Amino acid sequence: MIKKLILVTLLASALLVSTAVSLKAKDSKDQTGVFVPVPETIINENVPPIPIEIKQKLKQYSELKSAGIADWDPRGKGMIIATRLGDTTQLYWVDKPMGKLKQLTDYKEPVRDATFSPNPDKNYFLFTKDIGGAENYQIFRYDLATEKALMISDGKSRHMGISFNHKGNVFAFVNNSRTGMLFDTYIMDPEKPSEAKLVYKAQRPAYYLPSRWLPDDRHLLILEFLSANEANTLLVDTLSGKIENITPKSDKPQFFILIEVSKDGKYLFGVSDRGTEFRKLVRFELDTSKIEVITRDISWDVDDATATKDKKKIAFTVNEGGIDRLYLMDTETLKLTPIRDIPNGLISELTFNPTGKWLFMNINNARMNGDVFQLDLETKQLVRWTKSDTGGLNLSSFVIPQVIQYPTFDRVDGKPRMIPAFYYRPLKKTDKPHPVVIDIHGGPEGQFKPRFQGVSNYLINELGVALIAPNVRGSSGYGKNYLLLDNAEKRENSVKDIGALLNWIATRPELNKNRIAVFGGSYGGYMVLASMVHYSDRLACGVDIVGISNFVTFLKNTSAYRRDLRRAEYGDERKIGDFLNKISPSTNAHLIKKPLFVIQGKNDPRVPASESEQIVKTVRANKVPVWYQLATNEGHGFRKKYNRDFMNYSILRFFQEYLLK
Repeated sequence: MIKKLILVTLLASALLVSTAVSLKAKDSKDQTGVFVPVPETIINENVPPIPIEIKQKLKQYSELKSAGIADWDPRGKGMIIATRLGDTTQLYWVDKPMGKLKQLTDYKEPVRDATFSPNPDKNYFLFTKDIGGAENYQIFRYDLATEKALMISDGKSRHMGISFNHKGNVFAFVNNSRTGMLFDTYIMDPEKPSEAKLVYKAQRPAYYLPSRWLPDDRHLLILEFLSANEANTLLVDTLSGKIENITPKSDKPQFFILIEVSKDGKYLFGVSDRGTEFRKLVRFELDTSKIEVITRDISWDVDDATATKDKKKIAFTVNEGGIDRLYLMDTETLKLTPIRDIPNGLISELTFNPTGKWLFMNINNARMNGDVFQLDLETKQLVRWTKSDTGGLNLSSFVIPQVIQYPTFDRVDGKPRMIPAFYYRPLKKTDKPHPVVIDIHGGPEGQFKPRFQGVSNYLINELGVALIAPNVRGSSGYGKNYLLLDNAEKRENSVKDIGALLNWIATRPELNKNRIAVFGGSYGGYMVLASMVHYSDRLACGVDIVGISNFVTFLKNTSAYRRDLRRAEYGDERKIGDFLNKISPSTNAHLIKKPLFVIQGKNDPRVPASESEQIVKTVRANKVPVWYQLATNEGHGFRKKYNRDFMNYSILRFFQEYLLK
């Protein structure tokens, strides 16, 4: 529930899984069969032709797929999952473990979410979809009888957060149609979309998302996300319009979100870091505002939580340094039961079936490409519902990363601060030290977790490239103080953490300190550029995907609804613009002396294409190789299979030229 509500604003920085399709070639040279045809949607600058051998080498790794649960049918007949069998992720129906998938949606754009009305008499579900990666998500009603979908939103603004009431006759959502910037909350009967009602008019720039309805189906919880470390819970009377911020008062920013309601409406359950370093599971008494901390003895963040329909049990995950642990809680006694027999890795999208006897989840780790599992709460037996295509590869041979810590430049309690990272050390024995790819996550408040690495496994397994993914200061998952260490004027301290990693690599005899590439997307793209500014003499090359090149121009040109939330992290360019401009890679591009590959989606609403264009132009003045790849039908990352495939082929070609020689 929590992860469904909190927007993911970073690009996963692992090489993306995909395969190529037959598209018209752009020139006769592509048609000879010697080179991979360039998709019509891709514009290349200085990217050389891609030999067909690269596509052949990546073929098996490009066939890797995954599946995730979207929602369970309230009638108990089966579930909707999201997976990619064609060019984009779509929705499918499955009614038994390892059952045949029935395709429901078939669009050129990906569809990943589905929400049923809890009323079993309503024979439809809702989903969202955008066009071209612009993230102006529209809401659709899919009729299971006719197998047709109808758009029920305005077709223009951005829509988020679908939350049905208990009767299942209306749902809450937000959009930014009124101002383009502020997200107001509406309620709508899916069968009467023209009668949508505004119930909460946003008072300030923030992400507002409906959470849960109280049992009276009149009062609605709305979450207000102001920054990575500040969030509130509002209680809105949808009839009278009365609004109450039920977040306890504090003189410090706090993260306080309530996402589940007891059967009688007396208690609310959620996550808070109030007075603690980590986000704890809490119970909030609505009448008295009394807060009871449930996971007081667990010194990690609670990441995800959801309740059974009868509200007797809550399932939640704890993020233990990047590894998810599953717990069950009795909502009356507050007793916690850890579930041990779950594969180590990432656990997400917790979903109970209507009876509450089964808990469904997605499980993903270094040797599992992501599938749907069912946990029987009585027997604790784990049953696999989907088995995604592995491309014929033996996944048991894939590298499980080591958790490492390396010292950085500053000190804590008289000792060097330690930076956590995941180290994928190739298993192949070699007489030569391994080249290294430093994979830097986005966010910046993201966290690298040891998820399945997709095509990156080709680099590790076949080419003997070591992959190291640091969680530099500012990453989530390690406490709120660690999260704040890179804000505003502290921005370049996170870049120094990459310099410290270069120092650590130089001490490792199995690693080649002269063959290091930096790789990252979104904020990770900024980190790539900044690392190449400060450490060009120690790097071989860099790959920047939809990265920020200048904080001032980024904050000016990013979508209006994101601007203030990003100012909370990077600083307000109206106040510290000179500083932000001073540290920006575009200002210091003359210091980048090594080959750079910049990749961008034309329709990106987060990091506009102008950010990539300006860094490409300025670095080319240094007379170093700069490759630029633009997808005309993508946004913040490549989501379409043929684009992602060609991107992967191009990245491998770039590494062949500048990292592996």
